[in-house]
Amino acid sequence: MSADDLHTLTGAYVLDALDTVEERDAVEEHLLHCAACAQEVLELSETAARLGLAVAEPAGPALRAEVLRRIADVRQLPPVITPAGLPSRGGGVLRRLPRWALAASLAGVVALAGVAGLEYRRAEEAGLRAARAEARAEAVAAVLAAPDARVATARLADGAVGTLVHSPSLDQAVFAAAGMPAPPAGKVYQLWYDDGGTMRPAGLMDPDAATSTTLLAGPANRSAGIGITVEPDGGSPSPTSAPVATMTMPEA
Repeated sequence: MSADDLHTLTGAYVLDALDTVEERDAVEEHLLHCAACAQEVLELSETAARLGLAVAEPAGPALRAEVLRRIADVRQLPPVITPAGLPSRGGGVLRRLPRWALAASLAGVVALAGVAGLEYRRAEEAGLRAARAEARAEAVAAVLAAPDARVATARLADGAVGTLVHSPSLDQAVFAAAGMPAPPAGKVYQLWYDDGGTMRPAGLMDPDAATSTTLLAGPANRSAGIGITVEPDGGSPSPTSAPVATMTMPEA
């Protein structure tokens, strides 16, 4: 690998995106003897860290044009001095940016754009999670506020208290638990509808919360009650353990 090649790898080195350990070792050896590349790595690292802390926002349609416009004004390296006597087209002295320097500049822009894109995707995913949580909260509130909502409360194992709310008009049910002990490591509490002796998956309880409210998944009207089992993390298609608690559907 030539010295010119090593000059172009500073952006990939900062983002730990080099293909092989040998390339990383070669770049680190090069940085010991190239002050310009060492300074560039420092500046790119600081900028990438700041971008990581920034609040991501969707990129506007003019961003690409603005980045390309500013590239010519952003100084990435010290001025390159061309040997005297080399004529330019205008009769003066030609001062060309070496190929490796141009590549290094573009690599820096690409690297920083990649960091910004990652932060935007993370913000977008967080927004989707928040939207789903809000939709669940609204559905729970609708069941609790339904004019035909029926409520039943029962004492569960280990002193926990369970409350089951069923709205026939909405064909939905909500289960709330208080004081539930934490499930074993790698396990989760799973809720089931009891359809005449056949257990149908109805959702998972929050394993990290002693008090939780869960909107049961699926129609509720055809069920005689619910059950709670301890299942592997992520849940099971059918119960793998005996119920730790059961409740019948509340009556009118």
